[in-house]
Amino acid sequence: MDLLRHLRIFVAVADELHFGRAADQLGMTQPPLSQAVRRLEKDLGAELFDRSHRQVKLTPAGTVLLDEARELLVREERLRTLARRAGDGDLGTLRAGVPPDMTVATLSLLLGACAEHHPGMSVDLQEITTDEQLRLLASGGLDVGLVHQPVDTTGLRLGPEVRVELGVVLPRISPLARLPEVALAELSGHDLVLLPRAQAPGWYDRIIDTCRAGGFVPTRLRHASHPEFLLALVHAGHGVAFDQGPVARKEPRVVWRPLAGRPLTQRITGAWPAGRSAHPAAPRFAELAADVLARDRTATLRRDDRASLPEGPPRPWAVVYDETAW
Repeated sequence: MDLLRHLRIFVAVADELHFGRAADQLGMTQPPLSQAVRRLEKDLGAELFDRSHRQVKLTPAGTVLLDEARELLVREERLRTLARRAGDGDLGTLRAGVPPDMTVATLSLLLGACAEHHPGMSVDLQEITTDEQLRLLASGGLDVGLVHQPVDTTGLRLGPEVRVELGVVLPRISPLARLPEVALAELSGHDLVLLPRAQAPGWYDRIIDTCRAGGFVPTRLRHASHPEFLLALVHAGHGVAFDQGPVARKEPRVVWRPLAGRPLTQRITGAWPAGRSAHPAAPRFAELAADVLARDRTATLRRDDRASLPEGPPRPWAVVYDETAW
């Protein structure tokens, strides 16, 4: 059975709620249209239309199928369009999600890399949380995203993983600011400022579990969606926070210190839908993003090492390629 053809017929009947008008719309006679609907119902094992009254109505099964059928047909048309454009060297628009904590410098480098490697492609960059990116990737509203691990990767393909070790952000007047590095247990008695759990549940839970394992049980949890608000809360004495460092080091009223033992590692991965509907440029975007994040992190550390930062062990980054995802 040609499933897509039968779904188009089903959608036409569902829109018209009349077999004759649907047949006219599709340019076919009514008998083969009715047969196609019966064949689809037989294959699905459920009646899609209630024909017991003078007016055709959708059954509960038909109502559920209608939304799914529309989405599938839209994605099929998008796939055909992308394939045609790619064959002509035109990749169209790539809808890419990035986390809200990504810096302006990193975004600029990423867009520049995309323009260099895919000059004929437009990148629609959207600031979206990990949880929302996963929802949009599943529904077809996003082509590729940069997500904070751990996440459920069912139905997704993953690009290279970038790992960044986090340090702690403290008020400059804190006694701990005089230390070259800070152990998690030394943060006892402080509140903790971190992103809302809804933005990246897996990463949020990992932070809390790591803190408890290291002897730091926050007195209170406070939440900040954006780096500027997070730094403001830390400066005001409303807690400490964990951060990569570049943004915090630009704020003179707070200090950034590495964590002893490097217990917190943030993992960022490019992700895109598995299957034939994936945008052809999605894997390359994930590679470029990993390279940009890694190079930007290295450059930041070198600049900071030339500044008056406390001495301590190096804070390396790493890019890990998961060969099983290709």
